[in-house]
Amino acid sequence: MRQIPVDTSAATVMVAKAPQPKVKDRRTGEIAVDKDGVTLMTVEVMFSTPDEVEILKLTVPQPGVSEDLAMGTPVALTGLVASAWENEFNGQKRHGIAFRAVAVTSLAAAASKPKAA
Repeated sequence: MRQIPVDTSAATVMVAKAPQPKVKDRRTGEIAVDKDGVTLMTVEVMFSTPDEVEILKLTVPQPGVSEDLAMGTPVALTGLVASAWENEFNGQKRHGIAFRAVAVTSLAAAASKPKAA
């Protein structure tokens, strides 16, 4: 499946919902892992450009998620890509766009550090 890089340079990005482990199977509660066995997390962010604001649900490997990401924390997204998906469940076709990032890094610590003179 083709992955399309997403340019975040003109966007303001903040955490909309604290990171949660990504659930692979809601019936069993099984947590999703990548091909290397690394736990995947879901992070919802507010992605704001001069023209619009959207809430994006990102999949991120657990080591790429900064600690203490609370609602409203400004963040940087590393390696953000979008992928189209389609599936059929109970005879219903569904489709959408999935977003995945290598890392979600808090900018709050960087903003609070005093600047060198």
